[in-house]
Amino acid sequence: MNKRRQPTSKLCFLCGKDNPFSLKMVWHNDYDAKTITADINISENYRSYPGIVHGGILAAILDETAGRAVMLNDDFDNLMVTLKLEVIYKQVTPTNTPLKAVGRVIKGTQKRAQVAADIILPDGTVSATCTALVYKMPEEYKDRWGEEKEEWDRTKKL
Repeated sequence: MNKRRQPTSKLCFLCGKDNPFSLKMVWHNDYDAKTITADINISENYRSYPGIVHGGILAAILDETAGRAVMLNDDFDNLMVTLKLEVIYKQVTPTNTPLKAVGRVIKGTQKRAQVAADIILPDGTVSATCTALVYKMPEEYKDRWGEEKEEWDRTKKL
C-alpha cells in the first residue's frame, strides 16, 4: 500500500499534538485508493448520549477529512476552507470503537473543490457521510500562523 502522512498542527482541535483536548488525528494519503484516511477511536469525552459520539464531533471530523483530500497530490500548501458542508448521519456512531475516516476529491481545481468524506465502522458500515465545497485559503490568513507554520512545515517532511 502506497501511503504518506499528512502534516499536522500544534493546537488544532482534531490533530493538534499540543492541544490537551485534541483527538490527535493523523491522516495519510492513500495514493492507490485516491483517498485520505485516518484511524480514530473516540472516547466518551466526546459523546452526546452515553456510548454515542456527538454529531458535532463527527461533523468536525468529516469536514477536516473531506477538506484535507485536496492535499492528496502532496501539495501540502494547498489548504482550503469550507464554504458549504452537508452532513448525513446514517446511524449512531459508538464511542470507544475503532473508526476510519476516509476523504476524497469529487472534482476540483487549485482554487476550489467539491470533496466528500465518510466515517466507517469496523464492519464496513458508513455511519456518517458528508459532501463539502472548499476554496483556497486567503494568503493573509497563512501570514498569521506563527509557530503553527513552523510545525506544519516540520510535519510536511514526515
